[in-house]
Amino acid sequence: MNQFSGAAKRVCQCGVLLVALMFCLIAAVQVGAQVVGGTIVGTIGDQSGRVVPAATILITNLGNGITRAVTTDAAGFYAAPNLLPGTYEVKASAAGFGANVKTDITLTVGAQQVVNLTLHVGQVSDAVQVTSEAFVVDLATSAIGAVIDSTTIRELPLNGRSWTDLAVLQPGVLAVETQSPFNLGSGRGNRGFENEVAINGA
Repeated sequence: MNQFSGAAKRVCQCGVLLVALMFCLIAAVQVGAQVVGGTIVGTIGDQSGRVVPAATILITNLGNGITRAVTTDAAGFYAAPNLLPGTYEVKASAAGFGANVKTDITLTVGAQQVVNLTLHVGQVSDAVQVTSEAFVVDLATSAIGAVIDSTTIRELPLNGRSWTDLAVLQPGVLAVETQSPFNLGSGRGNRGFENEVAINGA
């Protein structure tokens, strides 16, 4: 009897451990899908159109002064992921070239800004500064998204402060008409009772 009880206890402990492991894996996948920052990518080239490998890129957050340094690869490409939302300055330099600086690059959550710079032959102390607004069209990915600014969130009369109230501000997003959760045809009772939205018909 004691042997049977011990075996049953070990099976139960293994079962509990397996369930706990499954919950940990699910949580890890969900956390990995969250996005908290943006990315600046681009290519560094020279006047002749050739890429510049091993160029140094300094990306500075103008709000807090934090600078991240990255280097271009053999194809002249660089990427700086997980940057906090804010306004940035990108400075590119390489041996035998003057520096090129681009400022006022606005980065939002989940955005990918493409900043391509051209270096001119000269001393590193020489610098070309470019000030321009970032592209409205996302050149890095085919994803479609939008960011609601803090002013809009503060000023709108949101009933219950639900994120779905903000989602319907975007083109192609519609609020689904309220349905009875016990309507057998809708199946809404199985999906939950939160506000529902349709995005471009889906």
